[in-house]
Amino acid sequence: MNDNLKAIKQLLSERLCEKRYRHSLNVADEARRLAEIFGEDPEKAYFAGLVHDICKDEPKEEQLQRIRNSAIIWDDKALGQPSLWHAMAGSIFIREELNVQDEDIINAVRYHTTARAGMSRLEKIVYLADLTSADREYSDVETVRALARASLEKAMLYGLQYIISDLVAHKSPIVDDTVEAYNEYVA
Repeated sequence: MNDNLKAIKQLLSERLCEKRYRHSLNVADEARRLAEIFGEDPEKAYFAGLVHDICKDEPKEEQLQRIRNSAIIWDDKALGQPSLWHAMAGSIFIREELNVQDEDIINAVRYHTTARAGMSRLEKIVYLADLTSADREYSDVETVRALARASLEKAMLYGLQYIISDLVAHKSPIVDDTVEAYNEYVA
C-alpha cells in the first residue's frame, strides 16, 4: 500500500468509529470493483470510496459549521436533514484538509447520499458502491448489487426508486438533487 493511502486509512481510523471505518473500506473495495467493470480509474474510485464518509462521525454542529463556512449552495430541504450534512462536509474536508483538487472525487463524496442529475461515471460508482458494499443488509441489496455489476444506469434507476420509496414511507423530505437524478433516468 502506498504511503498516502496508509496515511488516509490511519486518519479514517482516528475519525470514524470501527463500524464506519469498516464500511468505508468495504465501499472502497466495491468502488474499485465497479470501476474495473465500467472502465473508470480503479485507484481513483478506491480513494473516493475510502473517504466518502470522512465526516460522518464528526459532530453535527461541526459539519454544519464547515458547510456554512464554505461556498456550497444547498437547498433548504438539505438544511433540515442532518443525515445529509456529512457528504457536503466531507467534500469540503477533502478539498481543504487533504488538498484533493480532483472535482470528480470531490463531487463523488458530495453526492454519495443524494445523487444528482448529470453524475459522472465515478459519482455513480461511489453512490452505488455505498448502496451495495459488503456490509449493507436491506431487502433489495442483492438486486441492486446484481444491477450495479451489469449496468450503472439500471442500478442508478433502481437504487433511486428504492431510496425515494423509503423516504416516502418514512415521510422524509426528498432533496431536489435526488428528484432531479431520478427524473433524469425516467425522462
